[in-house]
Amino acid sequence: MKKVSVITVNFNQPVVTEALFSSIEATNTYSNIEIITVDNASKENPVPAWEKKYPDIKFIRSEVNLGFAGGNNLGIKEAAGDYLFLVNNDTEFTPGLIQTLIDVFEQHPEVGIISPKIKYFQTPNILQYVGFTPMNYFTCSNKCVGQFEEDKGQYDHLTAPTGFCHGAAMMLRADAIKKAGLMAENFFLYYEEMDWNEHIKRAGYEAWVCTDALIYHKESVSVGQKSKLKEYFMNRNRILFMRRNAPFFKRLIFYTYFMLAVFPRNILVYIKDRNFDFIPVLFKAVWWNVTQSKNSTKLGYPLK
Repeated sequence: MKKVSVITVNFNQPVVTEALFSSIEATNTYSNIEIITVDNASKENPVPAWEKKYPDIKFIRSEVNLGFAGGNNLGIKEAAGDYLFLVNNDTEFTPGLIQTLIDVFEQHPEVGIISPKIKYFQTPNILQYVGFTPMNYFTCSNKCVGQFEEDKGQYDHLTAPTGFCHGAAMMLRADAIKKAGLMAENFFLYYEEMDWNEHIKRAGYEAWVCTDALIYHKESVSVGQKSKLKEYFMNRNRILFMRRNAPFFKRLIFYTYFMLAVFPRNILVYIKDRNFDFIPVLFKAVWWNVTQSKNSTKLGYPLK
């Protein structure tokens, strides 16, 4: 039986993370798993108490907030699984989740990364994800298939290639990670999983979705619906993603599109919504890309 390493990252959400542990225990029947939890410099260190409460789980404490990519990379380096299942701490498992995804890997050696169907936890009849469309490299935009639709079975039994897997829940072959490398940590937050998808595909693998597997997601528990932090990294990393992945000509078209359409549109939205403090954040996001290399580890934004 192949081993699966379930990896999650906690940041100031111990109750949410414990709910994930409970859901795994209550629903999982796949016996050969290890659970690795990285605490990403939470203000209150939960690891000592967790080690007593959950002796079968491996805990890693980082004294520095490494972001989504860095936190997961810590877990990946310690993982012993043939397959690695990276899940947000604000997800909850359902019966058969792990086995269903493994079955796809076993039947399709071309698959390097796969995501299950994702539904919103608070509104469990509403879909969040059943795949992504391919990236438009002129505008750096794509669509999340099925998002906000009522689940009426319209995507049932879909097991097929997709544009991208979803960062909230993605299982990978360990061999694919060895070939593609770890996630790029300079993204810190947002777009890193899309960048990783692209690198995995360049390593010779495909990204798939399997809607026979289901996970629930408590969207935006850790960051919030609107924040300066989110606004900064969404804009900074959208540009960074293009710098790392788009061909030269398409990058030039995107830069023109971003500065002539996206930038002024965002400013107008900030003014309309009276989010005036978002305006300098947008300038910072663009300036970082002007002054830093695409491999720079400087975040350009102060973390609390």
